[in-house]
Amino acid sequence: MATSTQDWIEELKGISVLELAERIKALEEEFGVSAAAVAAPVAAPGGGGGDGAAAEDEEAGTVDVILTGSGDQKIQVIKVVRAATGLGLKEAKALVDEAPKPVKEGLEREEADKLKQELEEAGASVEVK
Repeated sequence: MATSTQDWIEELKGISVLELAERIKALEEEFGVSAAAVAAPVAAPGGGGGDGAAAEDEEAGTVDVILTGSGDQKIQVIKVVRAATGLGLKEAKALVDEAPKPVKEGLEREEADKLKQELEEAGASVEVK
C-alpha cells in the first residue's frame, strides 16, 4: 500500500495546480465530502472564546494572507505570489487577477507578516486575517 500511495503522490507532484483542483473537485463530488469542511473544525476553537480570548487565540494561532489588490506593479506581485505558493505563472496570474483572494492560509503569524511585507513591497494591497 505504501508503494502505491507514494506513486500516487509522485504523480500529483507532476500535474498543474488547475488539474489538481479539478481532481479534488471530482473526489468531493464522488464521495460527497468537502475539503473545506476539514479545515473548519480547526478554526472553530479560536473563535469560540470571549472577545479578549478570541483575539489572543487568533494571535497565537494561524492566520490567512489575503491579496486585496494587485496595485500598479502587477508583474512584481505575481512573482511574489509564485515564490510564496509554488504556483505556475498562469495560476499565480489568475490569483492576482481575481483579488481579493487568499494567497496562503493557515500560516503562523510571523510567516504571514513576512509574506504580507513582501507583497506590499511589490505594490499589492494585503490583509492578514
